[in-house]
Amino acid sequence: MLDPVYYAVSAVMWCWHQLFGLLLGPSSGVAWALSVVFLVLTLRALLIRPFLAQVRSGRAMRAIAPQLAQLRKQYADDRPRLMQETKALQSAHGVNALGGCLPAVLQIPVFLGLLHVLRYFNRPGLTFEQNAAIPNYVFSPDQVRSFLEARLFGAPLSAYLSMPQQLLDSFGGHVERLDVAVVAVPLMLVAAIATHFSARHSAQQQPPDGPTASIMRFTPWIFPLGALVGGLFFPFPIAILVYWLTNNAWTLVQQRIVFSRLPAVVSPPAPVVAPAAPALVPATPQDGDPAVNRAGGGGGAKRKRHASGHRPSRRRR
Repeated sequence: MLDPVYYAVSAVMWCWHQLFGLLLGPSSGVAWALSVVFLVLTLRALLIRPFLAQVRSGRAMRAIAPQLAQLRKQYADDRPRLMQETKALQSAHGVNALGGCLPAVLQIPVFLGLLHVLRYFNRPGLTFEQNAAIPNYVFSPDQVRSFLEARLFGAPLSAYLSMPQQLLDSFGGHVERLDVAVVAVPLMLVAAIATHFSARHSAQQQPPDGPTASIMRFTPWIFPLGALVGGLFFPFPIAILVYWLTNNAWTLVQQRIVFSRLPAVVSPPAPVVAPAAPALVPATPQDGDPAVNRAGGGGGAKRKRHASGHRPSRRRR
């Protein structure tokens, strides 16, 4: 089912190895390592536009964080209405939750494809001569032999720390586990550090509160474990560690460049409902109120009225 991915990954890697093989030699470990590095660079160059869309969506989400908090407070007991209002607010500000995950989702099949192609250079249960006689997707048998003979500072590119010694010896000669550790352990540590900084930089661009805020706080410490645990206990070849390091180094540099050129996010304040003004109650006039007791000559006594209700007129003297 994933054969198209395997062929695509191996084809890109083949193209770059043809170039670097002419410069450094077809069996050079550096040439094969550079083919993995430029496989990553090719993929990430194709994902620049989705990454920019992800950044815009994340910054828009950070800008509307106060409104989202107000909606969660207002519709705390009405989940369907909360979802409806949240989607409407996100749509109005250009927030695309699925688009924000697209770059990470597209990298998963490439990672799995590269892992599969690397493992098929040295198939378990076969000798060196048997593996060197079998093509590996777009790689011919001669190129498979070249890969098996290549060494990066003394270690095969598809070797890993927990690889059985019998499989290590099928690379065309005896390989010490120490030689693999000398290359794999520094790559693991540097890849974990690069992952930590890239994840921390990404977490700083997320809204400070929200459903995923608590999760994002721990990602700078959880994601690096993938490189450390995978390199120590799982069959992560040295070439996969090169891929991991290159990918996270690209992410870190790309984040620095893009975020430094974008203006700072200014979050508008959450809408505040003004309290209703109190109703005005008319004051009851008092007897001593000067507005009421206005009589001729400033007298305080009220003039008497006739039975008809009219006041007696004053005679002119």
